[in-house]
Amino acid sequence: MDFFLNLRIRARLAWAFGLMLVLLLLTAGAGLLGQARIHEGLEEVFRENTEPLADLAEITRLTQRNRVLVMDMMLNNEPSNLEKRKKELEENIGKVDGLIKAYAARPLDATEKKLLDEFLPARKAYVQEGLIPARQAIDSGDEAAIKSAYGSISKLAPAVDKSIRTMVEQQLAGAKTHYDEATATRFRIRNWVIGGAVLALGLGLFLANWIGQSIAKPLSRAMRVAEQVAAGDLREAVDVRGHDEAAAVLRALGQMNDNLASIVSQVRQSSDSIATGSSEIATGNADLSQRTEQQASNLQETAASMEEMSATVNQNADIARTATQLAHSASGVAAKGGEVVGRVVETMTDIQTSSRKIVDIIGTIDGIAFQTNILALNAAVEAARAGEQGRGFAVVAGEVRVLAQRSAEAAKEIKNLISQSVEKVDSGTQLVAEAGSTMGEIVAQVRRVADMIGEIDAASGEQAKGISQVSEAVNQLDQVTQQNAALVEESAAAAESLKHQAGKLAEVVSVFKLREGGSSYSGSSSSFYSPSSKSTAKPMVPKTTTATAASTAHSVKSGTVAKPAPSPAKPATPAPIASAKPAAPKPAPRPAPAPTSGGGDDEWETF
Repeated sequence: MDFFLNLRIRARLAWAFGLMLVLLLLTAGAGLLGQARIHEGLEEVFRENTEPLADLAEITRLTQRNRVLVMDMMLNNEPSNLEKRKKELEENIGKVDGLIKAYAARPLDATEKKLLDEFLPARKAYVQEGLIPARQAIDSGDEAAIKSAYGSISKLAPAVDKSIRTMVEQQLAGAKTHYDEATATRFRIRNWVIGGAVLALGLGLFLANWIGQSIAKPLSRAMRVAEQVAAGDLREAVDVRGHDEAAAVLRALGQMNDNLASIVSQVRQSSDSIATGSSEIATGNADLSQRTEQQASNLQETAASMEEMSATVNQNADIARTATQLAHSASGVAAKGGEVVGRVVETMTDIQTSSRKIVDIIGTIDGIAFQTNILALNAAVEAARAGEQGRGFAVVAGEVRVLAQRSAEAAKEIKNLISQSVEKVDSGTQLVAEAGSTMGEIVAQVRRVADMIGEIDAASGEQAKGISQVSEAVNQLDQVTQQNAALVEESAAAAESLKHQAGKLAEVVSVFKLREGGSSYSGSSSSFYSPSSKSTAKPMVPKTTTATAASTAHSVKSGTVAKPAPSPAKPATPAPIASAKPAAPKPAPRPAPAPTSGGGDDEWETF
């Protein structure tokens, strides 16, 4: 019985239904066997009795028909009737011979063969001594021979009829024997089927009752354990027997009972730790609130200073933009001055060229005056030679000479003046060229100054943007700090609520009644279907929450996280707040030995 108790429910049902199916197959086999036996008996009756009876009946009919034919030929001796009746008589004799051969060829027992051996001589005598002589007498028309032959037929016919009746009775007796055997087979098969059905019914009722009890009893124990667990009583010891599914369920309930007891114990310890932690959270939140308010005040002052700095930088940027515009205007004026100086240099160059041409012309005039003076001198010499006649000519030549000398002196003076002017023009040209190059350098310097002022303007704009961003960041920090202050207040309220919830939790778990120690179930755990064979059952112990659980949850929702105080008695320095990404929460150390956790709502997911 222990073997079946250790089987799984599916295996038990398979065994039970297998036995039922075997009995059903045996019963069906018995029925089929009986049906086959009955069919064989009917086939034997048909083959060994019915067909021979049909042959004997046909032999009897033909034998009687032959006597009728002989009587008819005796009464009606017309040739047509005689010919017709003789032909039929011959055919009937041949048919009877064929039927006798067919009957003899069938499987006959000793009695049937004996009766056949008795029938054959009687029938042969009936034909040879009765029918054939009667036919011959009818053909000859001899009345005495006809009467004698008919008398022989009347004598021999009873023996033939008796032999046929005996063979028919024998066949009927054989059919009755086969019928009795079939009836006995039917009753025997019926008894087998009824016995198999009764046995299957009894075995089915027994197996149903036994399997039902083997399933219902562990389930009843499991239901009782579940009711006790529902009532909060975890002290019940679970006795597990067997290794089937119901035993596995009961074993799992025992493990659940142990795990639940462990969880309740841990919850009781955790509720005390939560109450202590909530008090620490409240103290830390008070210190954090004070520091947060101070930090908010400092941030407001910083924001005001940043606004003043931003206004100053914006004013510098405006001045730099104005200076840039003036520098661009001065650069334009210097460029125009450079162009004017260039044109002056070109004009001085043209004047220098014209002065040199004038010097050349005056040189030519001086040469002409010198030649004129020579000619006048020659004319005076010639006039002196002419005497009185050349006196007027000499006066004219003297005047011409005087004019030539005066022209030469004037030309020399003009040449000297022009030479001095050319030298001054050359000097002025050099000075103007130097002034042009200097003006170009001035234009380049003015452009560089304009570019530098533009860079200053751009840098001032970037500084203004940077200061604006810093100001916005400071404002955001101010807002975040104010939010942190609000969150600290919420955290304090949450800590107080957590304390009340811890008290309620302690009241709730106080309903459970725990054992002093040991497992709540007993029995073998080596079942091939036990839960431990697939996965190791471990107690679902809830994680202990830290003092920063509530504040961490609120801080994560708001996007900023403040570093909690490490100790209620020692104030902690607040961590810097990141403007782009919130800092990861760091749980504060606690005197409790339980591990810290960064989650809030997921701490009780296993419970």
